[in-house]
Parts: sequence; C-alpha cells; structure tokens
Amino acid sequence: MPINLQPLLQNELIKLIPLKKSDFKMLYKVASDPLIWEQHPNKNRYQKEVFKTFFEGAIKSNGAFLVFNKKTEQLIGSSRYYDFDKENSSIAIGYTFLSRDHWGTIYNNALKTLMLNYAFEFVIKVIFHIGAENMRSQKAIAKLGAIKTDEIEMKYFGEEKKLNFIYEIEKSNWN
Repeated sequence: MPINLQPLLQNELIKLIPLKKSDFKMLYKVASDPLIWEQHPNKNRYQKEVFKTFFEGAIKSNGAFLVFNKKTEQLIGSSRYYDFDKENSSIAIGYTFLSRDHWGTIYNNALKTLMLNYAFEFVIKVIFHIGAENMRSQKAIAKLGAIKTDEIEMKYFGEEKKLNFIYEIEKSNWN
C-alpha cells in the first residue's frame, strides 16, 4: 500500500490537517513570533517574506500539515513528512514549529507520537534533521528515544546550507 503523506491524523490532543495554499495567512499568524525561530537554522522565518519561502517549500513537499489543539480547535503550528525513501524504508519528520503557549507541554510529544505511529505503518526508520543550535528540539526528540547518528550541512528549500544533526528512531525501538 502506498504511503499518503497528508492523511488526516488525530489523537485526543492533536489534529493534523493537510496544508493548503490558502492557509498562508492563518499559519503566518502563528509563525510571526520571532521567539519561535530563535534556535532554528533560519532565525528570520518570522519575517513575512522569509516565511513565504518556508511555506512554499511546505506546499511543494506534499506532506505538510496544520497542527491544531483538538480541545480548543486553535491552530498551534505546522509539521511535515518529507524525504520518503521506499528503498531504505525511511521517511523524515520535521519543519515542526508550535506556538509558544504550547511549549513545555504535552503537545509536541503528542504530535510526534501521532506522526511516528502513522509513519511506522509504512517504514522501519524515521529521520529528524535538527539545527545544530536548536537545543529545544534536540532535547524533545531525545525524550522520544531518537538517537543522534550524524551531522550534515543541509540546504532547506530556498535557503542557505546550515549545520544539522541527524536523529533517528527505528521501528523496532518505538513503543
């Protein structure tokens, strides 16, 4: 069965809806907070023109989502699947950001758990590319059991190369 990179996914806390071109204004409202991006490789994504490039990459990925708090129905961020590799049975999850009022809560864990559970229906390995300076994301992904496996210079859509750490979770280690 082929993998659908934009399924409707939800659990008791999170609801993921496929990102559409018409969602720019709504998502930018969340993304326009400079503190969301302070540890990310591109610290200027809160600027509208820079975010437009990020958003264009999200649309072209055909794997991006709006992330909603299911209880409040509030849009709280975005995430995506990308780099599906059938031959190596792997996929990446990333480009995730959440509104600051959801930091340090159970929502990032709920989001990643939802996405990992779905991905492991199709692949045996999930990869995360995390900016070398993004300590928040590195700590959060380690809590889920991801292991740092490498460091690479990586070019995001429409942006310069930046140092990223590669983290992986194998299906056999996911509970």
